[in-house]
Amino acid sequence: MRLQDAGVNAGRILTILLLLMAMLLVASSALTQDSPVMQGLAVARDLIEEERGEPLRMVRWRFYEDNWSSEASARLYGAFGIDSCASSIPFARKRATILFGWTYSLLDSSGKEYQARVSYDLAHSVLCDEVIVPPQYAPPPTPVPPPAPEPAPEAAPESAPQPAESQAVAVVPIASTANVGGFELGGHIAGFGGAAVNAMRQSRMTWVKKQVTHGISDGAGIIGAARAQGFKVLLGALGSKDRLRDNFDGYVAEFAQYVGFLASQGADAIEVWNEPNIDREWPIGQVNGGRYVQLLAAAYNAIKAANPNTIVISGAPAPTGYFGAAGCTGNGCNDDVFMQQMAQAGGAQYMDCLGLHYNEGVLSPTQSGGDPRGHYPTYFFQSMLNRGLQYFPNTQVCWTELGYLSGDGMPGPIPSHFGWASNVTVGQQAQWLGDAVRLSRNSGRVRLMIVWNVDFTHWGADPQAGYAIIRPGGGCPACGSLAAAMGG
Repeated sequence: MRLQDAGVNAGRILTILLLLMAMLLVASSALTQDSPVMQGLAVARDLIEEERGEPLRMVRWRFYEDNWSSEASARLYGAFGIDSCASSIPFARKRATILFGWTYSLLDSSGKEYQARVSYDLAHSVLCDEVIVPPQYAPPPTPVPPPAPEPAPEAAPESAPQPAESQAVAVVPIASTANVGGFELGGHIAGFGGAAVNAMRQSRMTWVKKQVTHGISDGAGIIGAARAQGFKVLLGALGSKDRLRDNFDGYVAEFAQYVGFLASQGADAIEVWNEPNIDREWPIGQVNGGRYVQLLAAAYNAIKAANPNTIVISGAPAPTGYFGAAGCTGNGCNDDVFMQQMAQAGGAQYMDCLGLHYNEGVLSPTQSGGDPRGHYPTYFFQSMLNRGLQYFPNTQVCWTELGYLSGDGMPGPIPSHFGWASNVTVGQQAQWLGDAVRLSRNSGRVRLMIVWNVDFTHWGADPQAGYAIIRPGGGCPACGSLAAAMGG
């Protein structure tokens, strides 16, 4: 009886399993045919096959729900809307009101990956310039044992000023073979569209800058695209300030491994972090140039171990006097105080080039006075250059962001907190950029100048399009003045 019962039960179980398998097959078939996600995938695949001119032999696909209206998206791509990832679409034709949908990444049998966006209603789609890997799909980092922790100063209360002094960082730097001679010009781009590439070539730029973020982009696609167009590439490497806050030593080691990987992929230069002197980019209560040098030292050695020819640029601080006479609070430091702290911590030995930003000028860079706002040093080109050189007299400068804001031709007024640039014309922008190139070349102290920016189209609270040398309508008045300044 027991054997018979067992046989009957086994038969029932088998029947149930077969029914479940049949139901799953039916559900799978229905999903393939009817699911909006799968219909979106078909739209994305059609776009890619149209671009390739041949069928796509897909070996893997993935998707995620996306929001193209976030500030993070605007910062990464320079625009809002579904078309923000495609720099080949002119400013006037970008669909800035299509803000939500799916992003698909498709891998073909040759190992090439493509990315496309499709709106939820399937009515709008676009093929992106490059693949940006979202955090949920990024490969998990290889565990790296953190270095032995060094005594760190206690974090100051948020409202308390921090001292200018910084304890020296005791890390032996690896020898560098990077080329830090001469002067070269480049531009920060939203993407490798034809308009951006043509503008850079007309301007006699030989470098392109893109920002990459740990856990999101491995830089390989950017490096490959730059190489294909004949440009050297500067990667601005960003990290997570929250993870830095929660586990400083562990995350420093992890971030160093990341920038070392970027160097191994062939990055010509890497800027280590961005504006680490303000709490938008660095943990509140921990902003200090000496603290930053601890990260810079680890990143420098990881980069040089992977590729000693990669130029290491320190993260340019935000030019600011916001923190007053104290120089620092828990929320940040004035850039000159921050660089003084870096120098006191031995930062010069962990960089090939000092990163600087200059983006709030309303006068020709040949002028050293007459600004209607006053005489603060960050308003003027020469005093901004000297602001860094005074603490690093034997180090070359790399302008990793230099630009002039003009609202000419924009779809609305300049945002109120950028009102200081309301009277700057496109003609002045073009002339002043050329002047900045001449002054930088003739100084003998500037290795690289990256124009901020070439082709960003976002116009809003952060008016990135107003800095772009490609203006609404597609013209580039600054291209000629930049080329002339480079001797073209």
